[in-house]
Amino acid sequence: MTSSDTTTLTRSLVAVAATLLASGLFVAPGSAQSLRGSSTSLDRQNIQARAHDFTYIDTDSRVRYFADQGWLVRVRPDRNYTLHAVSFPYARPEVALFIRRLGAQYRAACGEQLVVTSLTRPTTRQPRNASARSVHPTGMALDLRYSRNRACRSWLEGVLLSLERGGVLEATRERYPPHYHVAVFPEQYERHVERMQTRTATRRTAQMAYTVRSGDSLWTIARSHGISVDDLRSVNGLRGSRIYAGQVLEVPTNQ
Repeated sequence: MTSSDTTTLTRSLVAVAATLLASGLFVAPGSAQSLRGSSTSLDRQNIQARAHDFTYIDTDSRVRYFADQGWLVRVRPDRNYTLHAVSFPYARPEVALFIRRLGAQYRAACGEQLVVTSLTRPTTRQPRNASARSVHPTGMALDLRYSRNRACRSWLEGVLLSLERGGVLEATRERYPPHYHVAVFPEQYERHVERMQTRTATRRTAQMAYTVRSGDSLWTIARSHGISVDDLRSVNGLRGSRIYAGQVLEVPTNQ
């Protein structure tokens, strides 16, 4: 390959990367898979904010106006997650959905509530250490408390990295104070949820008969077939956990 050919190829690769970055699909090696944060990560967040035509809200009254218009929704705590010192408990609808789904999964995985410490913040209420390019004023970002439980941190970081690789969010583990900053890309996350729901529905349509044996429990049966106890109960119309040897259960398969 000649020097001219190399230059042409390099320019082509740069052009492709620029196109992917503009579409939100480009992931910089390492930086997007470490939770360390970077200037490139901030670029992606701001590109998505502009692509969604999000306003950078500047005052308290504008936050309330956006909520009145339905562009922001109130985030209300439930048994799976709580809010701590959140001045403006509002977010884009897709962010609220993300919190509900993640909260339920987080509690099921490690037994404690997910703690949200920040949501929409107007530009005039940004803390001193906030980046001037923060997307918190758009309503598409949230902060999560850094758990003292190592297993909970490991689970959460694994989920955030997986979703980041899927191109549906950007996540950073901040140090001062320790917390996770997450910017959710609404359209991409909505498509992700639709895919997950379709996959779940497909799995539930395929079932097999299983005859309960002595010593079985719903938990052991569900675990051995790679499904949840709730799915097993739902398919069989069970309210409690009592089963008996010889009982025939319908078990969703992964086909």
